[in-house]
Amino acid sequence: MTDAEAKFITYVERMPAFPKSVHKVIQLAANVDSSAKDMVAVIESDPVMTIKILKVINSAFYSLPQKITSIQRALVHIGMNTIKNLALSVAAIGVLNPHNKAEFDTGLFLEHSLAVAVLSKKLAERMGVPLMYSSDYFVAGLLHDFGKIVFAEFMPHEFKLALQQSKEHQIDLHLAELEIMGINHAQAGRMLALKWELAENLANAIDLHHSVAQGDLLVNCVFAANQIAKKCHIGSAGNPIIDALPAELISLFGMSLDELIISLGDMSLIKAEVQQFMQA
Repeated sequence: MTDAEAKFITYVERMPAFPKSVHKVIQLAANVDSSAKDMVAVIESDPVMTIKILKVINSAFYSLPQKITSIQRALVHIGMNTIKNLALSVAAIGVLNPHNKAEFDTGLFLEHSLAVAVLSKKLAERMGVPLMYSSDYFVAGLLHDFGKIVFAEFMPHEFKLALQQSKEHQIDLHLAELEIMGINHAQAGRMLALKWELAENLANAIDLHHSVAQGDLLVNCVFAANQIAKKCHIGSAGNPIIDALPAELISLFGMSLDELIISLGDMSLIKAEVQQFMQA
């Protein structure tokens, strides 16, 4: 471990923990012996989380044929894993601090993060990932840049300089971060994911989202979704560089980045889904 990483761990430890109810949801979802009844009881013990989850489920984001009025019915319609990931998403959004000395716009950041989440899930479903598991892609997309939130909170001056260097010299933000701070937001995000006790595959996808991973569809969908969100100007997370799809991903998806964007259809619908989630 480098000195920069060791120092950064102390900042991660100061980030807000998830509510106990969310930790319990994570544990229940990981336990094959847990029941839907247990999950319902934990979520309904947290009225704020219950309201927010039901609001998202009843939005155009899921387009269910009838209004869902309870967590029990929600489980029947979208499954335990998706409910778990909605709880994770609501909790993660709750840690955003709009007032930071780095002058990092958390509103635009959240819009970008949600766009990558929505796009990652859509790409996964296109590749045949069932709904029960595609919500993992949503969470990985949502959290891929959350290391930047730790930077903005605890290393604001260095992070602000990295943002400026990235913009002025047109270099990838994660490279500017490495040069200035000795650690980048992908590495930082992995540490945060582990603090939050997220699954290893999610922590791995956050860590590797600037690269292509042979045989890891989760990493590759997040990589592609990130480029699509940037190219379509949905929110902003401070990185001006848009990477073309490497040959491996062109082969995987069967098309280039521009062709992939066209194939996804009207991007205003993606933006509308993002807005629905932001208003929940």
